[in-house]
Amino acid sequence: MSVSNISGTTLIRENTLLPPGLTIESEIFLPGWRVVKNLDGSALARNVEGASWNFFYLAGESRATAFGRDQSGALRKAVKRILAKQEKQYNSLEITRVVSKRFLGIPFMLSIAAHSRHIQQSTCLVPSKDFPLGTTVLAAPESKLGSGREQRRAEAIGKPHTALISGS
Repeated sequence: MSVSNISGTTLIRENTLLPPGLTIESEIFLPGWRVVKNLDGSALARNVEGASWNFFYLAGESRATAFGRDQSGALRKAVKRILAKQEKQYNSLEITRVVSKRFLGIPFMLSIAAHSRHIQQSTCLVPSKDFPLGTTVLAAPESKLGSGREQRRAEAIGKPHTALISGS
C-alpha cells in the first residue's frame, strides 16, 4: 500500500459481520486486519448505511509515530501501535492523516492519525468485547415502596433477565 494516498483508508477486523449484499475488496494488512481497497471511509459508510446498518465514527483521534526508511513497514508499525491502543473494542479503523518526514530526501519518520469506527446492525453502539449472547439485567436499588403495584414492579426488576441479541 502506498503511503502517499492512504488518508481515508479503512481497516476492518477479520470476521466482522457485514450487511448482506455488501461486497468489498480487501487484502490482509496486519494479522487479523484487512484493508478495504475499493472504497474509502465515506463511500463505505454510505454503502453500510444504505443497507440499513450503522457505521459509527467515534470521537477521539489516535496518533502514532514510527521510524524507518521503509515507509510501508513504518506504516504497519504505526497502525499496529494504534490498534494496540484500541484494545479490540471496535471492528474498524479509518486512517485520517499521514505525515512523512524526510532528512536529505530520505524518509525517516511516519506519523499517522486515525479514528475508531464500528460496523453493526443495531443503532445502539455496542463494542465487540461487550457483545455477549445474553446479558443479565441488574436489580435497581430498593426504595420505600408504597403501593402493591410498585412492589410487583420492583420484584420484576430484581429478577435477572436475559437479553437475546440476534446477529443476522
